[in-house]
This record gives sequence, structure tokens and C-alpha cells, in this order.
Amino acid sequence: MKKITLIVHVILLNLFSVASIRAEVKLPAIVSSNMVLQRNTTVELWGWASAKEKISIKTSWLSEVMNIQADSEGNWSIKVKTSNSKEPQTIKIKSETSDITLKNVLFGEVWLCSGQSNMEQPVKGFLGQPTYESNISIAKAGNPYLRLFSVDEVGAKTPLADVAIYKGWQQASPQSVSTYSAIAYFFGQQLQEILDVPVGLIQSSWGGSPIQAWMSTDVLGNYEKVNLDGVDMTKKTNHIPTALYNGMINPIIPYTIKGVLWYQGESNRMEPEKYKKLFPAMVKDWRYRWGIGDFPFYYVQIAPYKYSGNTDFQTVRNTAFIREAQIQCLDLISNSGIAITMDIGDYNSIHPPKKKEVADRLLFNALHRTYGYKSVDCFSPMYDSKERKDGGIILKFKNVENGLYVYDKLKGFEIAGKDKVFYPANAEIINRKEVFVSSNNVPNPVEVRYAWRNWVVGTLYNGNLLPAPSFRTDKWLDATLAEDKVK
Repeated sequence: MKKITLIVHVILLNLFSVASIRAEVKLPAIVSSNMVLQRNTTVELWGWASAKEKISIKTSWLSEVMNIQADSEGNWSIKVKTSNSKEPQTIKIKSETSDITLKNVLFGEVWLCSGQSNMEQPVKGFLGQPTYESNISIAKAGNPYLRLFSVDEVGAKTPLADVAIYKGWQQASPQSVSTYSAIAYFFGQQLQEILDVPVGLIQSSWGGSPIQAWMSTDVLGNYEKVNLDGVDMTKKTNHIPTALYNGMINPIIPYTIKGVLWYQGESNRMEPEKYKKLFPAMVKDWRYRWGIGDFPFYYVQIAPYKYSGNTDFQTVRNTAFIREAQIQCLDLISNSGIAITMDIGDYNSIHPPKKKEVADRLLFNALHRTYGYKSVDCFSPMYDSKERKDGGIILKFKNVENGLYVYDKLKGFEIAGKDKVFYPANAEIINRKEVFVSSNNVPNPVEVRYAWRNWVVGTLYNGNLLPAPSFRTDKWLDATLAEDKVK
């Protein structure tokens, strides 16, 4: 009898405990003290409570109290206007059973930083894979106006309502910055300094992840079958289609952001044509779900690396094809920009140490395209057209208002005749804005390729030292390399 009474007592306690938990207002992890809310706009605050629970919200910057009621399932949300104030703010959320105060909230610029390991690489670097300038950057990292939030690596079969594991909003400090995304930090630190406003960074990345992992089931299902029944989410989670969208992106929607920085593509390098469909579809879907318009989406072209070597020229094992696809996505994704990395790869590491240079080029895109700094150039030289002349080919480019430049000598150019056999070529800048390419082995050239390899060091820049991407003037499917190379 005593045992039965004890069991009933425990059950009643659990029921009262569950009821109490359900009655309390709960906020998503990303909505907390120390957060940065996008400035001078309308942001969304949301959370959960008991069904039909009445909630009042009072902010330090608005005079009126906002009253809302949770729906029949306990969900609630409210849109709140923010300002340009740089002063720390508070938000008080009250209900019959809850009294929450969010402190030290700032208004500023909020950027989501996502992708795979090159976005994930911390300021302190990976094991045996450094980030240049890490020590001095960590030492100087203290900045109360730069805030960092991290979504940890979690996959899910269905979209999660809240992040499962995370590091909450922190002020930038040597400790918090050392393990944070180097590209995100270098971008945010400079943006904060230049704009002189608070900046909030949200890192949500996972090494080795293909783009399919970051797409919703609804959208990815248009391109390939998605069935996670029976899938073990603990094994190769970062490779599971839709898993990272479900666990690491959906839980932070609809937190208002200014834009997205994206560094991903290595894991899709063998499917460039498919990537041209999936990447724009993912961006479109993210924008739709956030519901704040076509926010800026700035991404990094994958850097040169040895991969399988340079024996593949005309197959997708040559990453020049995925780099080409990434360039073509500029025309498929509105309000987008790209950071070219042809000159800063690393032969022995898929994680190039020059992360600040990458962040700089993303920053140039944001400054020019988003923040109105039109004198800051963000456009790399892009191949435009060709002209056969004097036994060679003259290449013309876009984005060379300040001319073309080479530090020493142009390298990496190849030229072919109608036989579609490419030979190493001589190249030189002419008229400061064009490149003349020729080879004694090809008296009647018709096409040119530049840096069309896995590993190469880019040599062609514009006058503002932004590198040209690898490119080809042809669309041949059966081109080959000459066996007899000209040294």
C-alpha cells in the first residue's frame, strides 16, 4: 500500500512539474541577454508558453507595453521596432508565472555565417592548420560592441523549434574569439570598426557538409529523393540530406539578420551542374522562410588545392568546374556577391591559412553592395570577350576600370586551336586592361583557359588587387592537354 501511495505521489509531482514548466514563458536560445538585434528595422521576438497564456512585453526604448496571447498550441511571436541607438537596452517579458528580463541588448548589424570547414575554422586554427595573424588577433579581440553566437553541430530528421546545443551570445574577447570562425570574426571586427555600430555574428557551420545537408526537405525533394526513415543520425550526420537545415538553420528562423556569409562547395565539387541548381534553390528557400526579403548573400569561391592532383583536365575531378559553377551562380542568385580566392589557396591544406584575406573580400562586398561604400571595389576581373589578332587571342574583361595588374609574370594560361588541344601559353597585359595570349604551338588559336586546374596560384588581378577567377572561353566537353608541354 505504501508503495502504491508513493508511486501515485511521484506521478502527481511529475504532473504538477510538467504543468508548471508548460506555464512558464520560454524563449529560443538565440533570444537572450547580450544579443544584437538588427538596428533600425522591425524584428521578431518569439517563444512558447501555455496555451492562450497572456504575455506583456516592455522594452527600454519603446514607451508602450505590448500585450500578446499565445495561441492554442502555446506559440507566440511579436514584431518590435528597433532604432539606431548604441545604448544597451532591456526587454522585460511577463506572464502570470514568468518574469524574464533580457539585459545588455544592442542594436546593430547581424550576419549569419554558415557553410563547411573553411567557415568553421577558428581564429586559433585547426590542429596543424594555422590561421595567419591568429595570435595578435586574439590578443586584441576585446570588443563589447561585437557579439558572438554559435550553433553547435546538431543534425535532425525534422526541423527543430530551438537549437539543441549552442554557445550563447558573448562579447568578443580573447577567450570567445579564439574558438570562433576566423572568417566571421575578421569580417565582423572590421565591419564594427568601419560602421561604428554594434555587430552580431551567428555561426552555424559544419565541416565536410554538402549543400544538400543545409536544404529543407520541401526544396531538396524537388531535386533528389529525401527519405530519412531508418537513417542513423549519429553517423556521418553532416552528410545527411536536410539534417543540418533541420538542426542548425530552422531553429534560428525568424531571428532578423542583415545578410548571410557562406563558404561551402568543397563537398559538392564532383557535381558542378547540380550545384548550380541546388545553391540558388537553397538561398531562395532561406529567404522565403525568413520573410525579410532578398537579404544579401555573399559567398566564397573554393580555393585551389591539390585534391587528386592536376592530371584531370576535362572531368569534374578538376575543381575549376565547380569554381565556374560558383561564378555562374552570381547570375542565378539576386543580391549576391563572391569572394575570389585564386591567389590564396594552399597546396597541402584544404583549409588555407589566409582567412583574413577571405574575410576582407566578403567585407568589400558588404561595404559596396549593402552599406553604400561605392568607392570600395568588390568586383574581381571577369572574362568578357575575346578577339583573334596577330596569331594570338586578346581577352577583354569586366570590372577593370582601374586596369589589370600582375605582381611578376602572368602564368596559368593555355591556348588551343580547332583541334581542342590546349598548350601552355605566353600571356601579357596590354593596354593595361586586356590580356594577349599566344603560343608558337598554336598558330591559329580559337580558345583560352586560365588557371584551369585543381592547384594553381592565380596571377591576374585588377588594379585594386582583387584576383580573377579561373575561366575558359570555350564550352568544349572533349578538350585535352598537349602531351608535349612547352616549358
